[in-house]
Amino acid sequence: MVICSRRDFMTRLIWTPLALALLVIPLASALPARAQDMALSEARLNLSAFGEVRAVPDMAQITLAVETTGPTAAQAMASNRERMAKVFAALAKQGLVPRDIQTTGLNLNAQYAYEPNLPPKLTGYQATNSVTITVNELGRLGATLDAVVGAGVNQVSGIGFGLKNPQTIEDAARRAAVKALAAKAALYAEATGHKNPRLISLSEGGDVAPSPRPMFLAMAKMSADSSPAPIAEGELKVRIDVSGVYALGQ
Repeated sequence: MVICSRRDFMTRLIWTPLALALLVIPLASALPARAQDMALSEARLNLSAFGEVRAVPDMAQITLAVETTGPTAAQAMASNRERMAKVFAALAKQGLVPRDIQTTGLNLNAQYAYEPNLPPKLTGYQATNSVTITVNELGRLGATLDAVVGAGVNQVSGIGFGLKNPQTIEDAARRAAVKALAAKAALYAEATGHKNPRLISLSEGGDVAPSPRPMFLAMAKMSADSSPAPIAEGELKVRIDVSGVYALGQ
């Protein structure tokens, strides 16, 4: 029969749970290490791909401007207002509504003549009014340009073609990009003797914006009775870039 003192009994009560904890800690710490070793042994691929879809544009934006001059600022502005009123009337006849027309610039500048050894001499003022229009019927684009030139527009620039509803085309490009990424992962898996590439993460990079293929805009003739200016809208190219991480099975 073993007789323990009260002190020995309390010491056993204190140290026995501590001993158990010391035994459990190595086992618990070994689990994350094992999981980490397994993760490190799993081959991974970091890949990128893109999808590209072409579409015919169905709208265009153009910047138009009326530039006038006058001996005084008031006369230059008055002349500009008169001609811009005719331009707005011509745009309305071509089917454009107020939301399709936006003023993008209004400038008034003094004009000077410069001669050697003499101070600059004020010769008058120049007023410029710029608007950006949206043409939703490309079949009327040439006629619209001719109409505004006949009404007083003397600057045409900044044409850009686009899509009224780009979401469908963008989503088609996204599907093509994901398909290309998966095909690339399958190829690398086969080439390296792995099986069943598993997608872990996927990201889309960059801004989505249609880029035009080469096209031309023939400037409208400066006569109101000329035939519509020829327009070639070409195609738009919508590209989506994606990146993904794949895990490769054994």
